[in-house]
Amino acid sequence: MNEGSAMLKRVMTRAVLVCCLIGLLFWIPSCAVNPVSGKQEFMLLSEKDEIQLGRETDIQIIKQYGLYEDPKLTVYLNDLCQRLGRVSHRPHLTYNLKILDASVVNAFAVPGGYVYFTRGILATVNSEAELASLIGHEIGHITARHSAKQHSKTQVAQLGLGVGAIFTDSSILTGLAQNLVGLLFLRFSRDNEREADSLGVEYASKCGYDSAQMANFFEMLEKVNSGSDRSGLPGWFYTHPSPENRLQMVRERAKEWRQKLVQKDPILNREIYLRQIDGLIVGDDPRQGYVEENVFYHPGFLFKFPVPSKWKLNKKPSEIQMASEEKDANILFSFSPFPSSREAAKVFLTNSGAHVIRSDAIQINGLPSQRVISEIQTQQRVFKVVSSFVEKDGMVFIFHGVTYSQLYPKYEATFDHTMRQFKTLSDPKRIHVKPDRIRVRTTGTSDTLGNVLRSFGVPDEKLKEMALLNGGDAHQVIPANTLIKVVEKGR
Repeated sequence: MNEGSAMLKRVMTRAVLVCCLIGLLFWIPSCAVNPVSGKQEFMLLSEKDEIQLGRETDIQIIKQYGLYEDPKLTVYLNDLCQRLGRVSHRPHLTYNLKILDASVVNAFAVPGGYVYFTRGILATVNSEAELASLIGHEIGHITARHSAKQHSKTQVAQLGLGVGAIFTDSSILTGLAQNLVGLLFLRFSRDNEREADSLGVEYASKCGYDSAQMANFFEMLEKVNSGSDRSGLPGWFYTHPSPENRLQMVRERAKEWRQKLVQKDPILNREIYLRQIDGLIVGDDPRQGYVEENVFYHPGFLFKFPVPSKWKLNKKPSEIQMASEEKDANILFSFSPFPSSREAAKVFLTNSGAHVIRSDAIQINGLPSQRVISEIQTQQRVFKVVSSFVEKDGMVFIFHGVTYSQLYPKYEATFDHTMRQFKTLSDPKRIHVKPDRIRVRTTGTSDTLGNVLRSFGVPDEKLKEMALLNGGDAHQVIPANTLIKVVEKGR
């Protein structure tokens, strides 16, 4: 047998083994029973695996988006989450609700009992009944094992991609494809959403709430812009596609549960909820960094640097990403755990496998720095990278300007300008900034919502937006002594 035939035989043997493994994976978990439906279903994760996956995912979510620090509000939400969990199909799980420090309107859950609400969605909710039904919806995703099933499908799809990798021998392509498959499964199906809606209604109703309020929330959300924010976290409808006749179905299910439980006066708790979110930050928190006139300011770490004109900026707790209009160049800004710029540069070069073209110790506005120009070779492209590692106040701040090698001359000056204009922030007006906050006010007399909002200083161009924030419209009549949300401007 010649060498080529022997190699072909080995490749075919590996392919057969992988295919057999995939086949076994479809048969082994066939006895898994869905806690909600009671039916057997395909599942690679045991409940113990789900909990462990949830713990690991929780660490990554918090690292990427950060927690909103409000102990009182967190305790309030967690208490409600745990009460709903106890009436769910998986009452033995420990449910944890955490508030993400993101302005986008969204909520989601991961396997094992981890539930996340952004401060953006908390600002739009208008009663405890709405909140309970939405938490119930997310718990429904956990109890019906929607995320766990997505994870199982992803694992099988990756094994399938592995078969392709045997023949292409392209580890980079496989890695990219695996990431793509993971992204595809982030979005729930409409069937998943319909089931989660139904479970949310059930759990909220069993806790005594008016679960029809879920439909009111969805109705309001359809009228507002719920796209992504600068953290990159997508809005509600991106991760929760709306099933057909959603509002009708929710209201019908709520009515059915109200009759089944003989509820005469289901709980709304509007005032209790609104008082809980009095003072909640809305929009971007400038204390964690903000852009004004193409300059990024960070009051906490006392630095500033220019943002290239017309470049898109995404800000996360651990890094800032800036992308060119053509999306063919990026500037990444982050922090290093190493106190020395030289050491931070060495670690980057080792981890990235970059080929060093030039490395210099320089000063950037009086701050000791290391400037490195390097190239990173992939299988198909060569990327040129200019990096600055800047020492300031016992930390190292890192810039990476990245583009295709042939485009580097086009962006070199832009990269250099942003990095070399990194400076210490000393202007008190830029440092002592305040975020916008929800403030709860009480109406003195009965009037339209529009007139009430005007009396609280809301300008006419903001009336529609603020009316929606209160779950209504500017023309509806509001009784005296009603609590109303307004936004107190910061900065």
